Amino acid sequence: MLDKIQKVIARYEEIDRQMADPFILSDHVKLTELAQERAEMEPLVNVYRTHEQVAQELAETRELAELEEDADLSAMAEEEIERLTARLAELEDEMLKLLIPKDPRDDKNVFIEIRAGTGGDEAAIFAADLLRMYTRYAESKGWKTQIVDENRIGVGGYKEVILSVKGKGAYSRFKYESGVHRVQRVPVTESQGRIHTSAATVAVMPELEAVDITLDERDLEITATFSAGPGGQHMQKNQTAARIVHKPTGMMVKIQSERSLTQNKQLGMAIIQARLQEMEEEKQHTAVAADRKSQVGSGDRSEKIRTYNYPQSRVTDHRVGFTSYNLPVVMDGDLDPFIDALTVADEAEKLAAAERE
Repeated sequence: MLDKIQKVIARYEEIDRQMADPFILSDHVKLTELAQERAEMEPLVNVYRTHEQVAQELAETRELAELEEDADLSAMAEEEIERLTARLAELEDEMLKLLIPKDPRDDKNVFIEIRAGTGGDEAAIFAADLLRMYTRYAESKGWKTQIVDENRIGVGGYKEVILSVKGKGAYSRFKYESGVHRVQRVPVTESQGRIHTSAATVAVMPELEAVDITLDERDLEITATFSAGPGGQHMQKNQTAARIVHKPTGMMVKIQSERSLTQNKQLGMAIIQARLQEMEEEKQHTAVAADRKSQVGSGDRSEKIRTYNYPQSRVTDHRVGFTSYNLPVVMDGDLDPFIDALTVADEAEKLAAAERE
């Protein structure tokens, strides 16, 4: 750990020297890049410097304790040694956490894609329930939400729906939701009162910058179509919806949420980009960690990550064993207890990996 910290300190000091260079000061782009890099390092540098100060105080206190002949003063020195030792341990834990690389996607906006799985109409209704849950959670954070693509069915559910969430830190909170969500309850369509088990699949994709992954427009088939559903006369009379097919993979998206064809094309291409990035990352994850099943954040579609049991008013996340017995509150968007537990488990796993290095 110390070697890694020393490298960060050396780089931090090098940036300070560069930012004082008149040539760099005249280059606003370079200066901004350096300032951003420096700001990312600063928390670790500050904790390290505090650690050095406390370590120095501890060394001096131990020297005084060895020389002190007065029993009361010696006892006070021992108490101070105990306090400083505990403080050092806290600072070392903090430095270790700060050494964990931050996911660069954490602050990005997200697309949440919900698809009905096994269970027929009940699965589609559950997909609508998940959509409402995520929408309410996003609203509680002050984030902007918008349905950008949907395939409704007559019973009030969705075969599939894509929700856009815009807000700083959206991906950091939603990224653990990827996977299969299972519901156990008596469907509204069930006349015998029997409990059914259904499922819906959730995929959470960060909205990417253009530099993250580039689309070759020769690989796209873009068609303008008439918008369907609500939207007023403008959307009904003009071909404002965009249907985009990515020919190499066959993935298709139709966007009609915006008022212009150009806006819908841009949004549709952003979703295609996000899907392609997710596919690429899943390939890399499989290649690098084929023999390792991550407990948190794997997003494995074949794995049931959470169960919503209505008769018991219970919601259980199987990855961390966290359970809430207040299902109505969870379905109304109270997801923080689950996300916090998953975040803690994820950080603990990364800390253990960092300590092994």
